[in-house]
Amino acid sequence: MNIPNHIAIILDGNGRWAKAKGMPRSYGHIKGCANLETICDDMKELGVKYLTVYAFSTENWKRSREEVEGLMKLFRNYLKKCIKISEKNKMKVKIIGDVTAFDEDIQQKIRDLEEFSKDYTELHFQIALNYGSRDEIVRGMRRMAEDAAQGRLRPEEIEEKTIGNYLDTAGIPDPDLLIRTSGEQRLSNFLLWQLAYTEFYFTDVPWPDFNKAELLRAIDTYNHRDRRYGGVKEE
Repeated sequence: MNIPNHIAIILDGNGRWAKAKGMPRSYGHIKGCANLETICDDMKELGVKYLTVYAFSTENWKRSREEVEGLMKLFRNYLKKCIKISEKNKMKVKIIGDVTAFDEDIQQKIRDLEEFSKDYTELHFQIALNYGSRDEIVRGMRRMAEDAAQGRLRPEEIEEKTIGNYLDTAGIPDPDLLIRTSGEQRLSNFLLWQLAYTEFYFTDVPWPDFNKAELLRAIDTYNHRDRRYGGVKEE
Protein backbone atom coordinates (compact mmCIF):
# COMPACT_ATOMS: atom_id res chain seq x y z
CA MET A 1 0.00 0.00 0.00
CA ASN A 2 1.25 3.47 -0.93
CA ILE A 3 1.05 5.54 2.25
CA PRO A 4 0.48 9.29 1.69
CA ASN A 5 3.32 11.47 2.93
CA HIS A 6 0.91 14.12 4.22
CA ILE A 7 -2.70 13.63 5.29
CA ALA A 8 -5.00 16.52 6.21
CA ILE A 9 -8.25 15.96 8.11
CA ILE A 10 -11.29 18.16 8.70
CA LEU A 11 -12.48 16.85 12.07
CA ASP A 12 -16.22 17.18 11.55
CA GLY A 13 -19.27 15.82 13.33
CA ASN A 14 -18.34 15.90 17.02
CA GLY A 15 -21.39 17.88 18.11
CA ARG A 16 -23.85 15.99 15.92
CA TRP A 17 -22.41 12.67 17.12
CA ALA A 18 -22.99 13.70 20.73
CA LYS A 19 -26.50 15.03 20.04
CA ALA A 20 -27.45 11.72 18.40
CA LYS A 21 -26.49 10.02 21.66
CA GLY A 22 -28.52 12.46 23.75
CA MET A 23 -25.38 14.13 25.08
CA PRO A 24 -24.23 17.77 25.02
CA ARG A 25 -22.03 18.93 22.14
CA SER A 26 -19.13 19.33 24.57
CA TYR A 27 -19.13 15.56 25.09
CA GLY A 28 -18.55 15.09 21.37
CA HIS A 29 -15.62 17.48 21.40
CA ILE A 30 -14.03 15.63 24.32
CA LYS A 31 -14.41 12.28 22.55
CA GLY A 32 -13.15 13.79 19.30
CA CYS A 33 -10.07 15.10 21.06
CA ALA A 34 -9.37 11.67 22.56
CA ASN A 35 -9.74 10.10 19.11
CA LEU A 36 -7.16 12.50 17.73
CA GLU A 37 -4.55 11.01 20.08
CA THR A 38 -5.38 7.52 18.80
CA ILE A 39 -5.21 8.58 15.16
CA CYS A 40 -1.79 10.17 15.74
CA ASP A 41 -0.60 6.77 16.96
CA ASP A 42 -2.08 5.12 13.86
CA MET A 43 -0.49 7.66 11.53
CA LYS A 44 2.95 7.07 13.00
CA GLU A 45 2.52 3.30 12.84
CA LEU A 46 1.54 3.49 9.16
CA GLY A 47 4.47 5.73 8.27
CA VAL A 48 2.63 8.97 7.54
CA LYS A 49 5.14 11.80 8.01
CA TYR A 50 2.81 14.83 8.10
CA LEU A 51 -0.65 15.20 9.63
CA THR A 52 -2.61 18.45 9.58
CA VAL A 53 -6.00 18.73 11.31
CA TYR A 54 -8.65 21.45 11.27
CA ALA A 55 -9.61 21.87 14.92
CA PHE A 56 -11.03 25.41 15.25
CA SER A 57 -11.77 27.82 12.41
CA THR A 58 -11.93 31.60 12.34
CA GLU A 59 -15.69 31.17 11.91
CA ASN A 60 -16.15 28.92 14.95
CA TRP A 61 -16.22 31.96 17.25
CA LYS A 62 -19.83 32.38 16.05
CA ARG A 63 -20.91 29.34 18.06
CA SER A 64 -22.62 29.73 21.43
CA ARG A 65 -20.60 31.25 24.25
CA GLU A 66 -21.00 28.03 26.23
CA GLU A 67 -19.58 25.90 23.41
CA VAL A 68 -16.68 28.27 22.71
CA GLU A 69 -15.75 28.42 26.41
CA GLY A 70 -15.89 24.62 26.54
CA LEU A 71 -13.58 24.40 23.53
CA MET A 72 -11.10 26.81 25.11
CA LYS A 73 -11.02 24.63 28.24
CA LEU A 74 -10.49 21.58 26.05
CA PHE A 75 -7.63 23.30 24.17
CA ARG A 76 -5.93 24.18 27.46
CA ASN A 77 -6.05 20.56 28.60
CA TYR A 78 -5.10 19.07 25.25
CA LEU A 79 -2.15 21.40 24.59
CA LYS A 80 -0.70 20.41 27.97
CA LYS A 81 -1.35 16.71 27.38
CA CYS A 82 0.04 16.95 23.86
CA ILE A 83 3.54 17.38 25.30
CA LYS A 84 3.36 13.76 26.51
CA ILE A 85 1.85 12.64 23.20
CA SER A 86 4.60 14.34 21.24
CA GLU A 87 7.25 12.70 23.41
CA LYS A 88 5.66 9.27 22.98
CA ASN A 89 5.46 9.57 19.19
CA LYS A 90 8.61 11.70 18.71
CA MET A 91 6.17 14.14 17.11
CA LYS A 92 6.88 17.76 16.19
CA VAL A 93 3.81 19.91 16.80
CA LYS A 94 3.08 23.21 15.07
CA ILE A 95 -0.01 25.36 15.51
CA ILE A 96 -1.19 27.13 12.35
CA GLY A 97 -3.65 30.03 12.40
CA ASP A 98 -3.82 33.39 14.14
CA VAL A 99 -3.19 32.42 17.76
CA THR A 100 -3.16 36.05 18.93
CA ALA A 101 -6.95 35.81 19.34
CA PHE A 102 -6.56 33.33 22.22
CA ASP A 103 -6.03 34.20 25.88
CA GLU A 104 -2.39 34.61 26.87
CA ASP A 105 -2.28 31.37 28.85
CA ILE A 106 -3.33 29.40 25.74
CA GLN A 107 -0.72 31.23 23.67
CA GLN A 108 1.91 30.29 26.27
CA LYS A 109 0.86 26.64 26.17
CA ILE A 110 1.25 26.75 22.39
CA ARG A 111 4.75 28.20 22.71
CA ASP A 112 5.67 25.59 25.34
CA LEU A 113 4.43 22.72 23.16
CA GLU A 114 6.18 23.93 20.01
CA GLU A 115 9.43 24.51 21.88
CA PHE A 116 9.29 21.10 23.58
CA SER A 117 8.65 19.20 20.36
CA LYS A 118 10.74 21.23 17.90
CA ASP A 119 13.47 18.61 17.43
CA TYR A 120 11.23 15.57 16.87
CA THR A 121 11.01 14.22 13.33
CA GLU A 122 9.00 10.96 13.39
CA LEU A 123 5.68 12.72 12.73
CA HIS A 124 5.03 16.38 11.92
CA PHE A 125 1.66 17.32 13.42
CA GLN A 126 0.02 20.62 12.47
CA ILE A 127 -3.09 21.73 14.40
CA ALA A 128 -5.17 24.51 12.81
CA LEU A 129 -6.50 26.74 15.59
CA ASN A 130 -8.33 29.99 14.82
CA TYR A 131 -7.42 29.14 11.26
CA GLY A 132 -9.05 30.23 8.02
CA SER A 133 -7.26 29.88 4.71
CA ARG A 134 -8.39 33.27 3.42
CA ASP A 135 -7.19 34.86 6.66
CA GLU A 136 -3.88 32.99 6.30
CA ILE A 137 -3.43 34.30 2.76
CA VAL A 138 -4.31 37.87 3.77
CA ARG A 139 -1.82 37.78 6.65
CA GLY A 140 0.85 36.31 4.39
CA MET A 141 0.30 38.84 1.63
CA ARG A 142 0.52 41.70 4.13
CA ARG A 143 3.95 40.43 5.18
CA MET A 144 4.93 40.06 1.54
CA ALA A 145 3.77 43.62 0.76
CA GLU A 146 5.77 44.92 3.73
CA ASP A 147 8.89 43.13 2.49
CA ALA A 148 8.35 44.58 -0.98
CA ALA A 149 7.85 48.07 0.44
CA GLN A 150 11.09 47.73 2.42
CA GLY A 151 13.00 46.58 -0.68
CA ARG A 152 13.52 43.04 0.59
CA LEU A 153 11.46 41.52 -2.23
CA ARG A 154 11.17 42.49 -5.89
CA PRO A 155 7.94 41.76 -7.83
CA GLU A 156 9.80 39.71 -10.43
CA GLU A 157 11.08 37.43 -7.66
CA ILE A 158 7.57 36.34 -6.66
CA GLU A 159 6.81 32.73 -7.61
CA GLU A 160 4.49 30.04 -6.25
CA LYS A 161 7.18 28.98 -3.78
CA THR A 162 7.55 32.59 -2.63
CA ILE A 163 3.85 32.78 -1.75
CA GLY A 164 4.03 29.41 0.02
CA ASN A 165 6.85 30.71 2.18
CA TYR A 166 4.56 33.46 3.55
CA LEU A 167 1.84 31.03 4.61
CA ASP A 168 1.47 29.36 8.00
CA THR A 169 2.53 26.05 6.43
CA ALA A 170 5.88 27.32 5.13
CA GLY A 171 8.33 24.44 4.86
CA ILE A 172 5.59 21.80 5.07
CA PRO A 173 4.80 19.75 1.91
CA ASP A 174 1.29 20.05 0.50
CA PRO A 175 -1.18 17.34 1.58
CA ASP A 176 -1.52 14.26 -0.62
CA LEU A 177 -4.87 13.26 0.86
CA LEU A 178 -7.64 15.28 2.51
CA ILE A 179 -10.20 13.44 4.65
CA ARG A 180 -13.41 15.08 5.81
CA THR A 181 -15.64 13.19 8.21
CA SER A 182 -19.38 13.36 8.90
CA GLY A 183 -20.75 13.70 5.39
CA GLU A 184 -20.10 17.32 4.41
CA GLN A 185 -18.36 17.77 1.06
CA ARG A 186 -16.73 21.17 1.15
CA LEU A 187 -13.39 22.66 2.22
CA SER A 188 -14.80 25.23 4.67
CA ASN A 189 -11.89 27.63 4.19
CA PHE A 190 -9.20 25.02 4.92
CA LEU A 191 -5.81 25.03 3.16
CA LEU A 192 -7.17 26.51 -0.08
CA TRP A 193 -3.70 27.14 -1.52
CA GLN A 194 -2.14 23.92 -0.27
CA LEU A 195 -4.91 21.57 -1.51
CA ALA A 196 -4.55 22.48 -5.20
CA TYR A 197 -3.59 18.91 -6.22
CA THR A 198 -4.71 16.97 -3.17
CA GLU A 199 -6.99 13.93 -3.44
CA PHE A 200 -10.26 14.36 -1.48
CA TYR A 201 -11.99 11.64 0.53
CA PHE A 202 -15.39 12.26 2.16
CA THR A 203 -16.99 9.86 4.60
CA ASP A 204 -20.29 9.89 6.51
CA VAL A 205 -18.52 8.56 9.61
CA PRO A 206 -18.41 11.28 12.33
CA TRP A 207 -14.99 12.10 13.71
CA PRO A 208 -15.37 10.38 17.12
CA ASP A 209 -16.08 7.09 15.27
CA PHE A 210 -13.29 7.48 12.71
CA ASN A 211 -10.82 4.70 13.51
CA LYS A 212 -7.85 2.93 11.96
CA ALA A 213 -10.08 0.80 9.74
CA GLU A 214 -11.70 3.94 8.35
CA LEU A 215 -8.27 5.51 7.86
CA LEU A 216 -7.09 2.46 5.92
CA ARG A 217 -10.25 2.64 3.80
CA ALA A 218 -9.43 6.25 2.93
CA ILE A 219 -5.83 5.36 2.07
CA ASP A 220 -6.99 2.43 -0.07
CA THR A 221 -9.27 4.80 -2.02
CA TYR A 222 -6.32 7.17 -2.42
CA ASN A 223 -4.28 4.30 -3.86
CA HIS A 224 -6.84 3.85 -6.62
CA ARG A 225 -6.69 7.49 -7.72
CA ASP A 226 -4.75 8.43 -10.84
CA ARG A 227 -2.69 11.49 -9.88
CA ARG A 228 -1.56 13.15 -13.11
CA TYR A 229 -1.09 16.76 -11.91
CA GLY A 230 -2.56 18.11 -15.14
CA GLY A 231 -0.59 15.76 -17.38
CA VAL A 232 -1.72 12.82 -19.50
CA LYS A 233 -0.97 9.26 -18.53
CA GLU A 234 0.72 7.33 -21.31
CA GLU A 235 -1.23 4.36 -22.67
